[in-house]
Amino acid sequence: MKTITAKIKDIKTNPNNPRYIKDEKFKKLVESIKDLPEMLKLRPIVVNEDMVVLGGNMRLKACQKAGLKEVPIIKASDLTPEQQQEFIIKDNVGFGSWDWDTLANEWDTEKLESWGLEVFFNEDIDLDSFFEDSNEDEKEAVNKIILEYSEDDYNKVIEKLDSLEGSKEQIIWNLLEL
Repeated sequence: MKTITAKIKDIKTNPNNPRYIKDEKFKKLVESIKDLPEMLKLRPIVVNEDMVVLGGNMRLKACQKAGLKEVPIIKASDLTPEQQQEFIIKDNVGFGSWDWDTLANEWDTEKLESWGLEVFFNEDIDLDSFFEDSNEDEKEAVNKIILEYSEDDYNKVIEKLDSLEGSKEQIIWNLLEL
C-alpha cells in the first residue's frame, strides 16, 4: 500500500468511530498540524475503498479545521469488514506507557504540553489534603486516599488508570516513586 494525496472533500469521517478528542486537546491537534504538516506524510490517514476513515478520524477533522484542502492517505482496500473494525480499534489503542521519569528529567515540560501531552509529575500533588485515617475499631487498619473530581475529570482519571498496567493502588504508588 502506498501513500497518495486526496482531496479532503472526498474523504468521509467514520460515523462509528469510537474515539474523540474534546475542546482543548482538539485545538492542540489543529495547531500541531499547522505547525508540523509534514507529520501527515509520516502518518497518513487510512481509508477503506469507499474513502471512509479507518484511522485518523480526528486528524481529518483537525485538517479540515486547519483549512487544508488535500491530505496524504493510504487506501486499505484489501481489508474485510471485520478487519476494518479490528483496525479501527487497534489504531486507537495505546499499547505503550510513558516513562514519566525520562520525560521529567530529559524533556522540556512546556514543549511537551504544547505538543499535546498532558504532563503530570509528582511535585504537582499535595497529598496532605487527600489522606483520611481509618476507623480504629476496624479489625485491620486500612487507610484511604480520597480524591474528589468533577464527573468529567473523574472519567478521565479512570480512563488513564485503566490504560496503565497494575492495580490503581500500584499505579499511584509507582507515580509517587515509593
